[in-house]
Amino acid sequence: MSGRDERVVRELVRAHGQTYAEEAGIRLKDTPQPLYRLLVLAHLLSARIRASIAVATARALHEAGLRDPRRMADADWQERVDALGRGGYRRYDERTATQLGDAAELLTERWGGDLRRLRKEADGDLDELRRRLREFPGLGPAGADIFLREVQRVWPETAPLLDTKALQGAERLKLPEDPDRLLGLSGRTEPAVLAAALVRAATEKDVAEEVLEHAGS
Repeated sequence: MSGRDERVVRELVRAHGQTYAEEAGIRLKDTPQPLYRLLVLAHLLSARIRASIAVATARALHEAGLRDPRRMADADWQERVDALGRGGYRRYDERTATQLGDAAELLTERWGGDLRRLRKEADGDLDELRRRLREFPGLGPAGADIFLREVQRVWPETAPLLDTKALQGAERLKLPEDPDRLLGLSGRTEPAVLAAALVRAATEKDVAEEVLEHAGS
């Protein structure tokens, strides 16, 4: 195990060890509302848009009262568009407003507004859980991975999970691209925290450059 690699991981977690849910103000618990807010955040983050805008938009939706599937479904389309716009999510606002409404209706009708029911149906099978998540309009493979990457804090059967995007961050930092080795380098860091930090290195070039500089690598 390389001392250099340990330094890089330690600096990465020190500087960027925050989940996206935390950044969006979501106190993640295994209860319906925080899980729903995470689902919305995963949807927003999966678009080709800066993560900071997706996070700000998740906050804007919450501040607009669109914090559970019933309120999201009951809001009219323009309300959703306006809230998305306040967060800066303008490039995809009209399509996303429709998708969020449709997804909220699906969650309400099929799972009673409670993602824990979807989890129960998957019965511990990660691939099945991923498949069911992808049924939500607008939540493709990337969105499902984002949700699972973050929810592993409260759904133990999904952990430890370092997805493809996290491993791209490891590549950029010239770290091992093997999940077990990365987890070993991170010590007691939660997998969700390590994954989020690695994703930031993958998606933000200056993060990787700053980490490498400060780690003396």
